[in-house]
Amino acid sequence: MITMVAFLIILSTGSGAEASIGVNYGTLANNLPPPRQVAEFLLNSTVINRIRLFNTDPQILQAFAHTGFPVTVTIPNDQIPHLTNLSFAQRWISDHIQPHFPSTNINRILVGNEVISAANHLHIRNLIPAMQSLHTALVSASLHRRIQISTPHSLGILSHTTPPSSARFRQDYVLKPLLSFLRTIASPFVVNPYPFFGYSPETLDFALFRPNPGVFDHGTKLHYTNMFDAQLDSVYSAMRRLGFSDVDIVVGEIGWPSKGDNDQIGVDVATAAEFNKKVVEHVNSGTGTPRMPNRTFETYIFALFNENLKPGPVRERNFGLFRSDLTPVYDIGILRSPVRTSDPPESDRRSPVGGSSGKRWCVTKLGAETEALQRNIDYVCGLGLNCGPIIVDGPCFLPNTVEAHAAYAMNLFYQTMGRHEFDCDFVKTGEITVIDPSYGDCQYHAALV
Repeated sequence: MITMVAFLIILSTGSGAEASIGVNYGTLANNLPPPRQVAEFLLNSTVINRIRLFNTDPQILQAFAHTGFPVTVTIPNDQIPHLTNLSFAQRWISDHIQPHFPSTNINRILVGNEVISAANHLHIRNLIPAMQSLHTALVSASLHRRIQISTPHSLGILSHTTPPSSARFRQDYVLKPLLSFLRTIASPFVVNPYPFFGYSPETLDFALFRPNPGVFDHGTKLHYTNMFDAQLDSVYSAMRRLGFSDVDIVVGEIGWPSKGDNDQIGVDVATAAEFNKKVVEHVNSGTGTPRMPNRTFETYIFALFNENLKPGPVRERNFGLFRSDLTPVYDIGILRSPVRTSDPPESDRRSPVGGSSGKRWCVTKLGAETEALQRNIDYVCGLGLNCGPIIVDGPCFLPNTVEAHAAYAMNLFYQTMGRHEFDCDFVKTGEITVIDPSYGDCQYHAALV
């Protein structure tokens, strides 16, 4: 049902909820396809439902406008000292966020990347003040309820990670006030767990979710069968030790390269495919971890493309799921096959309402989650489109259900934005129909295609 405030933020963890699979969209390459082509490919040909950028590239942000696709943007580390100045933070929001929001669903700003592990004391000292200043700037722009603020961490922030229950943070003096701030603003703790950087030849099976003896944690009497769970529970244990077990966890980066230096064991296309497919299956299963059972985690695979200009070892240029021509490096089950068509199957059609020939409407997809449909309502109505008909006493208020209100709002967006197929995607919760959904005095507008 329509709410008074348009909340666009998706919970990062939950009990029994469907996981959110995103991808890190890096651009350190000279052969990548145009951003608009990338946006259409992700929306129509994959099950990926969100992206993380390492910048605020205006072309990419524009490419994802009017898609409803949640987009996380990142502020470079070298900007952190400047952001402690409120005027600078306000200008940054004005220059980089407000020209695109809400047309582009920017739902999170990451301040820096792995700042604490980088050990630049100027950046570390200014990290929390910068985040606080940026949040104040969001408040002044009335965006603080719709855009989260966080900062991602490598697992270098941990010590004593074996067993997971013994984990603690190396820099408690930084992470305790940081976690307190994240709790206050209802934002998640973002971590980048990479089993790839933690395995040895002896623990390769443990890293790849293969059958193995596992690790027994005598502190909790829990048994670990894969490194991903052990890493996440190490983070949880360190947070719990400081009293912040209630702060959500988001997996900001995780991946495995498909090519490396000649002497590297377990670095090839087949192993990368095996690992990333297991990650997607595990996150989507809802089993959670031994210490966080029955939970799902918003997860971002690293990375969307192989980036041929990245410096460093060979592996750094070979983490991509796709080549620059959008063909997969390997298959991990995220491609849609066949690609959805605009018309419903013949068996699902009913005789259309008189006068509907040649018209199309956007409606909710059968089985779409209620929470996702509510986000669609909040997004569309938050754009300022006329949602009056689904407000109390409006002609489309009854039936007073999320599904009915979402169908009206989604069709309103689809018709207003030009009736492109991607305008009805809504992160795979909408579909186009030739059957007029109008009823009584409730009219779903449509134009001839």
